[in-house]
Amino acid sequence: MSVEITRLPNGINVVTHHMPHLETVALGIWVKAGARDERADENGIAHFLEHMAFKGTARRSARAIAEEIESAGGEINAATGMETTTYYARVLKNDWALALDILADIFTSPELDDEELERERDVILQEIAAANDQPDDLVFDLAQAASFGDHPLGRSILGTDELIGAVSRQQILDWRNRNYWGSRIVVAAAGNIDHHAFAAEAERQLGKIESGQQPQRQQPAFAPTACTAEKPLDQAHLVLTFEAPGYRDPDIYVLQVLSSILGGGMSSRLFQEVREKRGLCYSVFSFGSAYEDVGQVGVYAATSPEHSNELMSLTTDIMMSVAREVSDAEVARAKAQLKASLVMNLESASSRADQIARQFLAFGHVPAISTLVTKIEAVTPEQVRALAERLFRSKTPGFSAVGHISQLSSYDSIAHHFA
Repeated sequence: MSVEITRLPNGINVVTHHMPHLETVALGIWVKAGARDERADENGIAHFLEHMAFKGTARRSARAIAEEIESAGGEINAATGMETTTYYARVLKNDWALALDILADIFTSPELDDEELERERDVILQEIAAANDQPDDLVFDLAQAASFGDHPLGRSILGTDELIGAVSRQQILDWRNRNYWGSRIVVAAAGNIDHHAFAAEAERQLGKIESGQQPQRQQPAFAPTACTAEKPLDQAHLVLTFEAPGYRDPDIYVLQVLSSILGGGMSSRLFQEVREKRGLCYSVFSFGSAYEDVGQVGVYAATSPEHSNELMSLTTDIMMSVAREVSDAEVARAKAQLKASLVMNLESASSRADQIARQFLAFGHVPAISTLVTKIEAVTPEQVRALAERLFRSKTPGFSAVGHISQLSSYDSIAHHFA
């Protein structure tokens, strides 16, 4: 099972993984442009544009887009991230050309009809309201702000009520024309697909997009602070974050092992100590978020207000414990989880298409699974312990909290645990 790559004359890269045992194909257009590429007065536009792509083109109405793909039994969707936007579909193996035609149509020729824009504006405002009503969503938006401040990485992908309420069709077009360049695009497919036929059709559909240039992104600075929101909830939702390596840093594999040991599964230190032994919460986990030039590592937990200080104290102790000692058994379990996750992507066309597209955008090539496994296998307990010490000891965390937090200790008190 090999990955094939064709670079089109306009800079678009076509990447496929032939999986002949499947009866389906997952395919999409990944563009290296997202919320991070917005100016402050454009916050939310990347996501707004992604929504509007499905609201009609010069060739298809919004209804026709849905009916064509579903008449073939397929599914279509899109997603906006901090650094990428994705338009993707999954269809039976003989219908990939139809899916690519629809994806190329909505990607290159969104109508951005004024009436549809106003309707979708209301939809997005409702989406923002829904996110603000979900404490486990809101606390992570606040965690971004608590980590990166005024940098684009510190803003919500959805934008704000004020900006979304005022954004114009021309602003959306201007952002699109400034960011949707061939040199930033990967067209990827995985499943029962012929690479050469797919590449030829991608060139026919997308070959007129100008090459353009790579993003000129503002260098982020990790600027830890506290961002909290008091809400009448039964729980306090809490997030601690620290600066960590980006995905181009060789230590990214050590970071993944560290995060897994800390709170990546039922055998992790946080789960065992905080939930199983103390019963302080139902949900607790660690996470690592990697961007091209910076990353975050952190912990999320939710607990009753009267347990929030005990939970925070125990959590900080556990995080610091990884800087003191890491066992061979813990590292082996973490590496097994990471390797299994990589291999399991090979069993899903959708997961594999997303994986190879993002890897190419990140590294300019698609690493072999065996290469990634080798890098994971090379991680040692000493490397994990040393990285934990570098990330946590004498560092100030970003902190966010949502819910009934009046009983919570001060931010300075929480940060002092790591001093």
